[in-house]
Amino acid sequence: MNTITALLLFPVLLLACTPGAGRNNQPGDWSPGDKSWVLSWSDEFNGEKIDWSIWSKTPRNRSDWNNTMSDAGELYDIREGKLILRAIANTAYSADSSAYLTGGIWGKGKQNFTLGRVDVRARFDSGGGFWPAIWMLGEEAPWPSGGEIDLMEHLNSDDIVYQTVHSGYTQAGNKTNPAAGATAPIDKAAFNIYSVEVYPNELVFLVNDRVTHRYPRLVPAAENQFPFRDRDFYLILSAQLGGNWVGAVNPDDLPLEMEIDWVRYYRKKE
Repeated sequence: MNTITALLLFPVLLLACTPGAGRNNQPGDWSPGDKSWVLSWSDEFNGEKIDWSIWSKTPRNRSDWNNTMSDAGELYDIREGKLILRAIANTAYSADSSAYLTGGIWGKGKQNFTLGRVDVRARFDSGGGFWPAIWMLGEEAPWPSGGEIDLMEHLNSDDIVYQTVHSGYTQAGNKTNPAAGATAPIDKAAFNIYSVEVYPNELVFLVNDRVTHRYPRLVPAAENQFPFRDRDFYLILSAQLGGNWVGAVNPDDLPLEMEIDWVRYYRKKE
């Protein structure tokens, strides 16, 4: 999907975007404005190394989102309490035919989330063909019927991010009833907090604790429309390069980084 097509499909959220708003979302003491959410789990990335008991490196496959993924050590780092994922030109690995190498991690088989709220505080570079994303897939469930929740996708040097729902229903062409996604403005130079609240009958997307999109469960139910209420999901953090949607890579912009300050999972007070 190209950017023009995506903008036609997804309504643009017209929010007042205060310059530098993301910088005010400081890492240590931040919590959702809705105090009915209680922190259940987090990774603050405060250790010296990535905790591989929680995460795994995302393996390479044939899809646009993972066809440059690599386990090369220089793509992964912890720096000043933040996870760093890198996208680089492949100049050192002659046995690897990919022109570019990118870092990505996921919690598949290790750390799952169900009904509740997921927040991720992140910042990323801009560059031609750079496609950082924060998203979730159903554990042990085939795509697309298992569902996909995209908290954030950023393309090139845009001043907006995309937040989108995918399912068997949307992939059958049902992207307007209800709207499958929306865009939201960001201060791309700053850290911003990307969130989703998963309820039995609705997904609520937020940026910096402001609601950006709602995706309800249809009544009466439509087949494969809302697979989010009864399964576990795992998080993916990916710093991908290139693809049909984001377009060609500009090698002059490399290397590029995605920084993740923390990942937090909340449950409602009982």
